[in-house]
Amino acid sequence: MAVGGLWVSLLLLAGIVAAVALCRLAARRRPGALLAEMLSTFQICACTNELCLLAAAELQPRAALTLTYGFTVLHGWTLAGSTCNPCGTLQQLWAAAVPLKAGGLRIGAQFAAAVLARGFMHLVWSLEIAEPHSGALWQRCSDPLQTTEAQAFFIELLFSAVFQLAVLQLHTIHPNLRVHFIALLITMLVYAGGNLTGAIFNPALAFSLHPYCFYDKFLSYSLVYWIAPCLGKFLKLSKVFFFLPELDQMTRYLGIIIIGP
Repeated sequence: MAVGGLWVSLLLLAGIVAAVALCRLAARRRPGALLAEMLSTFQICACTNELCLLAAAELQPRAALTLTYGFTVLHGWTLAGSTCNPCGTLQQLWAAAVPLKAGGLRIGAQFAAAVLARGFMHLVWSLEIAEPHSGALWQRCSDPLQTTEAQAFFIELLFSAVFQLAVLQLHTIHPNLRVHFIALLITMLVYAGGNLTGAIFNPALAFSLHPYCFYDKFLSYSLVYWIAPCLGKFLKLSKVFFFLPELDQMTRYLGIIIIGP
């Protein structure tokens, strides 16, 4: 891929982040918690759509992982206080942290933002302002599942549980430092399972990235990208460790890498 096309895509991503930041700033001046959640989810979905397109355009793996880490840090800095993940909202509902109606509206806003982000990126790609955008509109289901459905289900469940465990362990660290640890963990998970499932563990993001796949194989993709991440969030870690010793070893290994022994 030409370097010029990469820089155009990076400028586009910077523009999306800046526009969302301005909109979120305006939303704070009025009761706009739902709007802020929608804008935050829109930013993550739009940016990830563009990053996946760059990765598919023969971007070097090291560069793709670097961009994954960098933009995860950027999202953590600019979207503080937002969930951006229906699984996280369901977890708040389960803990009675938010009312049922508010939680349902928030999940609806997240999926609406995912659809809007995909539509917006399609509009941008139709302009073909960068080399990777050429022909992007004609791509249908990219078939991100490169393993069996059972293995893909377990991978997404496992990654969601590992991520949740890391977040719980890192909650006492200063936010400016914690965002780097979380970004590093997400990058590691993408490196470990990105070639098998995409390592998404976010139902709204998965629907934004692969809408045609959901249309073609709704049951399979909903199980892998909706049900599995939610189960990973809800499973009690003590029970997971009892039934899945390999998960215990993996999370302990990741914990040592992330926060030290």
